[in-house]
Amino acid sequence: MDDTTAPTFTVPASVSLECNVDVTDLSMAGDVIDEADNCATGLEATYSDSLTDGDCPNSYVITRTWTLTDDCDNTTTKVQTITVDDTTAPTFTVPADIALECDQSTEPDATGTATNILDNCSTGLTATYVDVRTEDASCPNAYVIARTWTVTDECLNESSQTQTITIQDTTAPLPTSSFANSINVTCDQSIPEVPVLEFEDNCSDEEITAIFDEVSTDDGSGNSYTITRTWTVIDVCMNQATYTQVINVNTAGSTIVLDDESLCIAEKFDFDLNSVLPDNIDQSGMWMETSGKFTITNGSINPFEDFMNADGTTYDENDLGDYEFTYTLTSGACPVSYSFTLNLNGDCIVLDCESYEISQAVTPNGDAYNQTFEITGLEGCGYTIELQIFNRWGAKIYDNKNYQNDWSGTASNASVGGANLVPTGTYYYVINIKNSGLKPITGPIYVSSN
Repeated sequence: MDDTTAPTFTVPASVSLECNVDVTDLSMAGDVIDEADNCATGLEATYSDSLTDGDCPNSYVITRTWTLTDDCDNTTTKVQTITVDDTTAPTFTVPADIALECDQSTEPDATGTATNILDNCSTGLTATYVDVRTEDASCPNAYVIARTWTVTDECLNESSQTQTITIQDTTAPLPTSSFANSINVTCDQSIPEVPVLEFEDNCSDEEITAIFDEVSTDDGSGNSYTITRTWTVIDVCMNQATYTQVINVNTAGSTIVLDDESLCIAEKFDFDLNSVLPDNIDQSGMWMETSGKFTITNGSINPFEDFMNADGTTYDENDLGDYEFTYTLTSGACPVSYSFTLNLNGDCIVLDCESYEISQAVTPNGDAYNQTFEITGLEGCGYTIELQIFNRWGAKIYDNKNYQNDWSGTASNASVGGANLVPTGTYYYVINIKNSGLKPITGPIYVSSN
């Protein structure tokens, strides 16, 4: 008995697959079914492929020959056609829309490039772009670029996306020459000429419109005033800016401060105030001294006459210090003042700080004589006098660390006496003249409180 009958089966239908599909995956490409044989069981078909190139690198046709053979080498073959194609376009991310000033670059380095380029079969793809420019009729420097990005794979599948680049001119012209925004002048100075300003625009070489205006608040009254100069500049896209210079004119005049001067309070000569003025200054002006303590006669002062006491040897230390003198000229177009500080001192006075006199008695009876215990002759020496008074039993009845010649027999420790005065009698003093180098001075003092 022979087996001469070949097996039977159903070949997979012809299919079309994308290039990224695994053609060996029979779940996608198809597998034979209904294998049958008259005698044998458990037969399995096999296949072999032959390829024919398609129209592009990722396109081709597979001729798949399926074969089924039984145990007696009876064979059946059938052919399946698998068409592999690339019909899927790449994907990518387009740069975001962007707005730029007209002087900024529109190259992709500045505006962004396509990213995340992906394709199902091709690798190493790059994006290209084409620009379509739409002008803005209202501004020569403004326009819109429609930048269309395109990515094409090896089988000429392509995808495109558009990025919008808006070019605008929002910047007003700027000055190329420097100028002072604020100037202060006094009325004896010339008001500066109007500066010649030049301007440039960030985008346009075309003409810039510059409008100059000057406004003064001078009302003719002679009061201080301001001059405001304004430049208004406009470019071809109607961007406008204003630049201002303000001149403050002070009609109150100016004050010139001269070097300080110094005089001793005991100087007897007339000091010519005009000698401190700069050379060639009009001397028809008027001198004044702020405190009013100096007598100014024909432009001169004499400290000795104004401040020394009648004896010609003493003065009030409160008069020493700084005095401000001012010389004012009103003959010109604008008042001008010259001022200096005079230091009045006692440097020329030689004090005898070792000779002194001490009261021998205190009689506080209201007759203007010997009313207080006095230590005289050390005025102006800068010493501090400490005074202690004791009664004849050694009890301290008075103590003052900065004595001012004002003890009139009063008792500071509840001593017996009328109207807080000590009883009439002899008392003893101890005087310590601080920082004088002198030894403490002691002695008796008679006090009559009757």
